[in-house]
Amino acid sequence: MDTIAPPLELLAALGRMGIVVPEGTRGEQLTGGVSSDIWRIDLPGRSVCVKRALGKLKVAADWRAPVSRNGYEAAWMRVAAAAVPGAVPELLGQDAAEGALAMAFLPADAYPLWKNLLRDGLADSGFAGRVGMRIGRIHAVTARDADVARMFATDDIFYDIRLEPYLVATAARHPDRAAALLALVAATQGNKRALVHGDVSPKNILAGPDGPVFLDAECAWWGDPAFDLAFCLNHLLLKCLWTPAATAGFLACFDALAAAYRAEIDWEPAGALESRAARLLPGLLLARVDGKSPVEYITTEPARDIVRGVARALLADPVERLADVRGAWEEGLKR
Repeated sequence: MDTIAPPLELLAALGRMGIVVPEGTRGEQLTGGVSSDIWRIDLPGRSVCVKRALGKLKVAADWRAPVSRNGYEAAWMRVAAAAVPGAVPELLGQDAAEGALAMAFLPADAYPLWKNLLRDGLADSGFAGRVGMRIGRIHAVTARDADVARMFATDDIFYDIRLEPYLVATAARHPDRAAALLALVAATQGNKRALVHGDVSPKNILAGPDGPVFLDAECAWWGDPAFDLAFCLNHLLLKCLWTPAATAGFLACFDALAAAYRAEIDWEPAGALESRAARLLPGLLLARVDGKSPVEYITTEPARDIVRGVARALLADPVERLADVRGAWEEGLKR
């Protein structure tokens, strides 16, 4: 891959982080995200990944969020690394002036993206279980930490980048389900219990040699851990419409992730958290076809209508268990 000169402002940010940048440094702009400008920058003896938050996200809708979220992402990485060593790349520095952070660059040959593996039908339930375990452990370690709670008082950012574009925007598209969707917003805002990543998606998880590595914690928030669980399980359901031949494997991953996560819950009754996740999941399903950030791989109206049919029915008649959401989804795929 040809390299080019990175933006001067990113090189200056690296300098302010104490990272020496020789003259003539080159790099490559990376793809995949909508909320940040991301570069691999090649330094003597190593490459680093530099991520700069964007004020306006790269989607069709007018979706804006404060660039200060980059600092909270760096803070989340520090807390997560202490809670579960190896769960995040090494953080090298953060520059508030540019809204940028630097971390170790992890090459794709050793750290493939979980989303790409799922796209190819490689649905490893053992790996999915480790994702659930690691996220659950981060929640468990932080759930009783008052200092972490004070550090991540990011209610406004979480609303702007998660609750409004997903649930509130979807409510505007489905007025007959608006009350249910807005009730999910209120329930999520009202259950502040642990440090939430906010974007636990296969596109933000690397399949490292020692287990899952989590990226892109721009939505980090002291809030409802059920959001992280539901958010990731949502993607495993939607993948059934991307790679239908691997549906059984994706559903096995759903079961494994949910079970491994549940085994880590010790900060509240496990059934209470599962109930919130099971109620939230249909809202997130509907949001990924009719919210501000639709998944790019569901491209036909018949496929979108499968999502709408299952999600709208569950919003009208909520269930309390994740297995029941899974069962409704499996039935919806057969119609």
